[in-house]
Amino acid sequence: MELCHTATRSGRLSSFLRGEMAMSAGLVNRLKWSHRILVNGQPRHNDFQVTPGDVICALLDDPQPEYPAEFGELTVIYEDAYLLAVDKPAGMLIHPSHSRLTGTLANLVLGHYQVTKQSCAFHPLTRLDRDTSGIVLLAKNSHIHSLLQSTPVEKTYHALVYGCPEADSGIIDAPIVRKPLPSLLREISPEGKPSVTEYRVLEKHDGYSKLALTPVTGRTHQLRLHCAYMGFPILGDPQYGSEESTAFSAQWNLTHQLLCASTLKLPHPVTGQFLVLHSQYHPKLL
Repeated sequence: MELCHTATRSGRLSSFLRGEMAMSAGLVNRLKWSHRILVNGQPRHNDFQVTPGDVICALLDDPQPEYPAEFGELTVIYEDAYLLAVDKPAGMLIHPSHSRLTGTLANLVLGHYQVTKQSCAFHPLTRLDRDTSGIVLLAKNSHIHSLLQSTPVEKTYHALVYGCPEADSGIIDAPIVRKPLPSLLREISPEGKPSVTEYRVLEKHDGYSKLALTPVTGRTHQLRLHCAYMGFPILGDPQYGSEESTAFSAQWNLTHQLLCASTLKLPHPVTGQFLVLHSQYHPKLL
């Protein structure tokens, strides 16, 4: 993949690589020694003098994945030369594992890149549980992924929960720790890591309500566990549901938790454009 920039000033090539193109010193050195930094199509050293109008390109590469490309329905919410945002349905894993190399979002994204003739890799910034639907934001190479690590991203989830909070909005501040192995679940504990979620009631119905959830921290299972801890577990949640919410979910034949990554807001890591992305999915009782 090429990362390119057209110069609007004069200066040393290295100043553009570390400045406008925001590349790390390690990446610049790696590309320099393999002659993958070009100015107007020609390999150049870091001290080359760039003038306005020159096109600087860094030829980035990523190792080839060990899983196959697959071709199927993939809902693209946003795409440019650096980012891809897609809508993941509930029931789909994000990434292959040693025991399962097919049927995941990564397989479909790799197929998308092949069809559109893009030499890109799978670098998710946001990861969702298998049974959570919604937006997954991906960087197209490791450099953009590293830029996203320092980019402020506001995430809002929508969930249907059993019952309703007493207050129409509030903050859940409850530390989370992993349960002893071999369990993969989490629990609330004073010894856990600080975990904070903001919530807002969007709708109230008979026996359930719809919430907007904003994770201030990003712990595994945080939203599901925080809702359960506060007494309004997410409907359809097989791990953290209460006896009452499980019975209610069974009445509606729910097969997965009704939780969706609904909105992402962030400044673009390269252009600075403010992006607001929305999922097409909406948690609802059918």
